[in-house]
Amino acid sequence: MKKPIWEPSAERVERANLSRFVRFAREQTGNDDLRGYAAIYDFSIHHPERFWPLVWEFCGIRSIGTFHDVIVAGEHVADTRWFPGVRLNVAQNLLRYRDDRAALIARDADGRWQETSYAQLQQQVARIAAALRESGIKPGDRVVGLLDHGSEAVVAMLASVAVGAVWSALPPHADAASLNAALRTLAPRAAFATGAVFARAELGLGFDARIAVGGPAANAAAWSDLLARDAAPLTFEASGFEQPLYALLREDGDISLHSAGGTLIQHLKDLVLHVDLKRDDRVLHAAAPHTAYWHWLTSALAAGSTLVLSDATFDPAHASAWDLVDEQAVSVIATDTAALARFAASPLQPRETHKLLTLKTVLANGPSPAGNDIEQVYARVKDRLMVSACGGDAGGLSFLALGCPLLPVYADELQCRALGMRVEMLGDAGSAVIEEPGTLACLAPFPGLPLGFVDDADDARFRTRYFSQHAHAWCSGERAVLTAREGVQFETRTDGQP
Repeated sequence: MKKPIWEPSAERVERANLSRFVRFAREQTGNDDLRGYAAIYDFSIHHPERFWPLVWEFCGIRSIGTFHDVIVAGEHVADTRWFPGVRLNVAQNLLRYRDDRAALIARDADGRWQETSYAQLQQQVARIAAALRESGIKPGDRVVGLLDHGSEAVVAMLASVAVGAVWSALPPHADAASLNAALRTLAPRAAFATGAVFARAELGLGFDARIAVGGPAANAAAWSDLLARDAAPLTFEASGFEQPLYALLREDGDISLHSAGGTLIQHLKDLVLHVDLKRDDRVLHAAAPHTAYWHWLTSALAAGSTLVLSDATFDPAHASAWDLVDEQAVSVIATDTAALARFAASPLQPRETHKLLTLKTVLANGPSPAGNDIEQVYARVKDRLMVSACGGDAGGLSFLALGCPLLPVYADELQCRALGMRVEMLGDAGSAVIEEPGTLACLAPFPGLPLGFVDDADDARFRTRYFSQHAHAWCSGERAVLTAREGVQFETRTDGQP
């Protein structure tokens, strides 16, 4: 019988957020059978109208309104609506803490590490939000960020979301033609960028606000000047659960829209229950701001964790990466499976050269890592470590399969199907199969299902992209195997992508 490469200790299981959630669900429902991951997963997919409100309450999501309705079915899976009686603001939830604990740790212009406390982050967001409001930015307007990874991108996003705007991050170093095409589609009313990017992607659009980060730009307010101003206490524009929050540029050029409530509850379910984030965690966050992974990781602020914002060149195949883990007392490394492969091919032996006392979790986003890559992490980094692979396209901002602090790790598979996601592998006949390859599918609606694509009449492209294989099941083209242990092993996608 195949043996796990890691199993959680009794102490880790007992302290896990998910263990507390299982006890909470048992108490709230009176169902004494809710014990362990298999039982809570089964409950989550068969009773979504009960499961998602429990996640809402357990994670302390701040909102106004009532839960009289949780799910309102539509003619199609994509037409399902969630929590119609609720209004909220995502920035308010990510800024729920206002104390002196570090929210962000990032390098300044001189390359020195600087800490921004939750109280300071609140003040910075208030000042940038005030500038947006003074420029006439209103709820529903689109704001674009063309920024490198750093605290400025986080502040700009939070300020935009606080005033009710839809945030869209674009890769600042892309060619001008690509940037201009995305900007024409988005038609944003405000933009954050460096002076050089403004010069390269100058459309003549009537931006109501241009904010230059890291240096001056013509006809643009300077970021440093705005942060030096006094501002009224931060206020948040509440919106409906289905209000667009993020407009995410995809690799194929389409721009997907993601709802405020769906994104928030999906992220907190993943980060609090699956990743097991707590207030004392420090998350090494190296994803670029235009990526889906950046949005997912930045939601860790809602858990009160500290984000260590390393630049996108962070690479565990370099000794400097492990220096940073020790220097900043990192407990969670967020990387990708390609980086783990580079580490496995490197000669590094961090367990021999570094202390790594605080490190407890490695997140790896992307295609299933090779079994040897995972084995090398345990052999050369640390034994007491949860290596949690995250994969399965749930629309860009969440996952269909990921890790679990209650379950063992097997070297060549993701630990489990995600809570609340009715995931199956569908064979050629369209029925669920086990221990043989099938099409990865989600057979029921989920809150984080995207609203659709920008500039897509009647959702034609969106439905062709995700529902053409099975009319009422979410499919992104990935192939996988559901193992006897209910882990997930990915194959190469049917469209040829990794």
